[in-house]
This record gives sequence, structure tokens and C-alpha cells, in this order.
Amino acid sequence: MAMTLNPNLLLAVPLAPLAGSLITGLCSKTISRYNAHRVTIFGIAIAFIISVRVLLQVMDCASFNGTIYEWAILPGIASGQATLKLEIGFLVDSLSAMMMCVVTFVSLMVHIYTIGYMAEDPSYQRFFSYISLFTFSMLMLVMSNNLLQLFFGWEAVGLVSYLLIGFWYSRPTAVHANLKAFLVNRIGDFGFLLGIGLVFSYVGSLNYGDIFLHREMLTSAGVLWGTQWQLITVTCICLFIGAMGKSAQFPLHVWLPDSMEGPTPISALIHAATMVTAGIFMVTRMSPLFELSDTALSFVIVIGSITTLFMGFLGIVQNDIKRVIAYSTLSQLGYMTVALGASAYSAAVFHLMTHAFFKALLFLGAGSVIIGMHHNQDIRDMGGLRKYMPITWCTSLIGILSLIGTPFFSGFYSKDSIIEAVKLSHLPGSGFAYFAVSVSVFVTALYSFRMFFMVFYGHERFRGLHHQPRYNYNHSVHEPFEPSWRITLPLVVLSIPSVVIGAIAVGPMISGDFFSHGVVLDKVIYVSEYHGAIRKMTMEFRGWIPMAFRSILDLPVWLALAGSISAWFLYLKQPNIPAVICQRFSIIYTLLDNKYYIDKINDIVFTKGVVTFSKKLWRGCDVIVIDGLVNGSARAVTRFASVIRLLQTGYIYHYAFAMVIGMLGLLALFVTLRR
Repeated sequence: MAMTLNPNLLLAVPLAPLAGSLITGLCSKTISRYNAHRVTIFGIAIAFIISVRVLLQVMDCASFNGTIYEWAILPGIASGQATLKLEIGFLVDSLSAMMMCVVTFVSLMVHIYTIGYMAEDPSYQRFFSYISLFTFSMLMLVMSNNLLQLFFGWEAVGLVSYLLIGFWYSRPTAVHANLKAFLVNRIGDFGFLLGIGLVFSYVGSLNYGDIFLHREMLTSAGVLWGTQWQLITVTCICLFIGAMGKSAQFPLHVWLPDSMEGPTPISALIHAATMVTAGIFMVTRMSPLFELSDTALSFVIVIGSITTLFMGFLGIVQNDIKRVIAYSTLSQLGYMTVALGASAYSAAVFHLMTHAFFKALLFLGAGSVIIGMHHNQDIRDMGGLRKYMPITWCTSLIGILSLIGTPFFSGFYSKDSIIEAVKLSHLPGSGFAYFAVSVSVFVTALYSFRMFFMVFYGHERFRGLHHQPRYNYNHSVHEPFEPSWRITLPLVVLSIPSVVIGAIAVGPMISGDFFSHGVVLDKVIYVSEYHGAIRKMTMEFRGWIPMAFRSILDLPVWLALAGSISAWFLYLKQPNIPAVICQRFSIIYTLLDNKYYIDKINDIVFTKGVVTFSKKLWRGCDVIVIDGLVNGSARAVTRFASVIRLLQTGYIYHYAFAMVIGMLGLLALFVTLRR
């Protein structure tokens, strides 16, 4: 018999970070720095410990799906029968329990890391309050059992990310970046809200259980009113547009690289395990709907393919260490999206988990390099840091080996599962997707080891800077150094799952029963019988060791090796060749350096276009119509009054004459009516 989880214990998971955030934020003027990080870390640690316990219980077939608190019912919404329940509820199964552990663990590491990284920042307490509030918002998102609560968490992480990206609000670049992130995400959220509205209007509920059990209402409804579009396809595409904004898929990806203006700890938290993976989680949770539309899945797989390939190209030309990792995040999110489109949801979630660990490791490692280089982020000003920062060097190497998919590292198992699933898929667009994810293996290895070699090997370029460093505020050359244990401890801890978690989880998550015990449906992740890629992988799986050895003969491993050797040759053996290549292919380099001109197109078409349209709209509607009515009526009254005032002469005999005339007129009217 299935065991039900304790709802009070579940409620403590999001409330513990919220309590730490409120205490630190409301008492930021009085609470000390020591107490600020102690309170918030204590709250995150409680959430993590409970999440681990919940995961163990879920693996023992426990679950929970119910309402914690119902605070309003709105009758008569959308139709005469439908009612909208505003409630707080939890759906905790293997998917949400895994996400809870990943979010709280990475958040805990980021909190510890922040003690060292933000030690000299005057807004130390405010930062800890923000990141705890961010963790609370993400937990509410992944634990929700209805779309309304999910949308609350969805918007909350967007709001807090706005505050965190623009944390250093005195920098114009940070203000521009957080505003850009906020506005781009609102575009995606508009589509997401339309999708939620379509679900409610036809199903009559926002509860996951009701939606999944009555999903045939969306298919039986046929086409969207007034169009030839299938309702289920439109609904799924609208939902996915929300995921495109939150998970930074082309063309709504433009906010993520600029968000590097925020402090490095939040780059690790937002761009590794939390905000950017919310879209992947949402589509996986909505798999019973997406499986009903091959058109929507094809749309998903094409968008993911474009993102993973073309964003990887941009990582090759970046010189800011954090932006290289940011474009790597975009590319890896594309991998996850491709897996979603291939109906390999378990592979997408598996890569989400492994990516959270090694990408957080890489971001925090970049922060360690930035501190050791006295806040210089340009990799052209580094080199030879291996002997100065041995712990950062070792942990960064582990993160990169996992990122490029080296056999026996965590990233290999999840990335190889995605590539294999796409290869076995027969959905429209899967051919282009297989080409994109395969080429991206080479590209990922190239830009990753380019960064690694330029930072940790070669000539010590910081001793003879040939140009003004971008971020070195005191403009003097210092000896690099390994930061304190508060910085290096999270790196060491995160490097462990970056190595072992893939081998541990590949069996249960890809071919095992980790997702087999559903609360609403038979399974947590629903895959149609017509989409058999993941089932074929399950039949062929023989264990994590044979999987690693078998891959030696596969193309992706050789592409990763080729990319690594190319980076070694170009940036260590013959470092003058990249400059020659840039000159020979200046058109391509300029295109990549300008990020395909997407930002400029957005600025011209949308930003300036909206401003121009707004000015014309203001002149046409506000000035001509509204002001014309108001001012025109005032002028008409003035002119009419100027005519009427001529009758007011001030002479009594004029008024007496008018009275006589008026009386005669009334008598004539009376006589006429009497006849």
C-alpha cells in the first residue's frame, strides 16, 4: 500500500527558506552579517534535509497530492459551470522530490559560497535575503499541484531574479540587464498565461489531476474557435512559449548572457539548478498534454536544436569567463529541450539534474578565478593560474570534463542519453536535431577547453597586460591567489556529484522505475505508445559501465575528443592561429561577435519600433482625439458664451423688452396648442 507523505513536513520545505529571508530582510538594518548568513543557511539546510528524507520516502513508493490551504473560490469563470479555486497544494512524486533536492542542495552550496564572495559588499544582508526568497519561490513552483500556484512561483522567481541581476544597481549595465531579463520573460509569460487560460476554459480546472484525467476535452474540442489550428497544439505551444522565456530558448534567450552582470553566486543559482530549468520541469510535468500533439513536439525539438547549436557557436568568441559559461548554459538547455521534443522527458530531467551540479561548479569556479584575479573577468588577462589556484583548477577540470560528456563523468550519461534518444526518434525535426546535438558536442569541447587553457595554462598574461582590463577596478597588477575555504569548500562538494551522480542515477532514471509510480496517472512522466525512443533505450540498457565502454566507439565521444585537441592546438600549441582565422573569416567572426545581431534587431524593430509607434499613438489618440475633445469642447463653450454674453447689456429696458417678447411668445404657443 502506498504511503502518504506528511503535509506538515512538506510545508516546512518552502517555509524554512521563506522564514530566513523574512528575518534577514526585515531586520537588515539591525541583524549582523554573521547572523544574516547563519539564519538563511539554517533555513536552507532544514529544507535540504527534509527534501532528502522526502526523496527516500518517495523511492519507497510514498507520495502526496492534496490541498494545503484553500483561500478563495471564484464561481462562474469562463462558463456557467466552471469555478476557479485559489489554493495552495502540493504534488510530491519522484519528479518534484528530485527537483527539491537539487534546488536546496545547490542553494545551500551557493549560500556557503556567498559568505566568502560577498564578504566586503555593503548590502550583504540584503543579498542573503534575496537568494533565500528565490529558493522559496522555486520550491513553490516545483511542489505545486496546480497551474495557478506554479504560475505564482513562476512569476516570483522572475521578480526575485530581477532584483538579483540588478543587485549592484549603481551600475548602468546591471540595471539594463535586469530590465531586459524582466521584459523578455514577460513575453514568454504572456504565452504561458494564454496556455493556462485555454486549459481552464476547456477542462474547467487548473489542478494537475483534473487536467490529466480530462485531457481528452482538449483533443475532442477540435480546432480553436475561428481558426484551423488544433486546440491541443495551440495550448501546448502557448505553454512552451512560457518555457522558452524562462529557459532562455531562441529567440527569447537574449536576457541570459546579460544577466551575468549580477554577482557570481546568483549566476550559479539562477543559471544552473533553478530558474532556467523551470521551463524544462514544466514541460515534463505537462507531458500528458504534449504527448497528444506531434506538431507541438516538433516545434519544441526544432527550437531546442537551434538553441543548442547556434548558442554554442557564440561561446567560442566570448572573452568574459562568465559569459562563456552562460552560453554553455544556453546550449545545454537546448539539449534538454531537444530531449523534451523527442519525448525523452526522463533524459531531459536527468540532464537537468547532472547539469545543475557541474554548471554550478563551473560558475562558482569562475567566481573563484574572478576573486583570485582581483575582479578581472577577461580570460585574455589570465593564463598560468594552475600553480596559484590548484583547487579551483582541479574542480574546474572536473566540471568541464562532465560538461563535454567524458565517459564515466555525470554529464556523459545524461548527454549521451539525449543524443541516443534523438537518434531513435522519428518525429519531424529529429534529423536536424541529431545533427545539431552531435555538432554541439565538438563545439562544447572547443569553447570549454579554450576557456580552461587560457585561464589555467600558457603565459602569465596578467604580468604584462597589453590592454586595459575590463573589470580590474584598481588597475594594478596583483599576484593571483586561491580564495578562502568558504569559496573552495562548495567547489569540492559540488565536484563529487559532478563525477558520480550520473553513474548512480542513469539506471533508475532512464531504464528503471524511478518515474513509474505516478500519483495521478500510472506513471509520473507520460509517454505515448507512438513515441518509442525512450523504450528502445530501456531495452538496450545494460548498465552504467557497459554504457561508458560502448560509447568509445560512438561518434559523440570522438567529437568531444576532437574539440578538446583542437582547443589545445589553437590556444596552447599555436596561439597565433585563432587571430589568423578571425581575419580570414572576418564576416563570420563579426556575426558571432555581434551575437547574430539579434540584440540590434530587437533594439531597432521592437524597442525603437515600440517607441515610434507609441509616439504616433500618443499624437493620434492623446493629442488629437482626447486633447481635441477636451480642448475643443472648452473652445466651443467659450465661443458660445462669447455670443450669449452680447445679450447681457446691463440696461433694464432691454431686459423688460425681452420679458415682453417672451411673454407674447408663450401666449402664442398656448393659443396654438389649445386649437
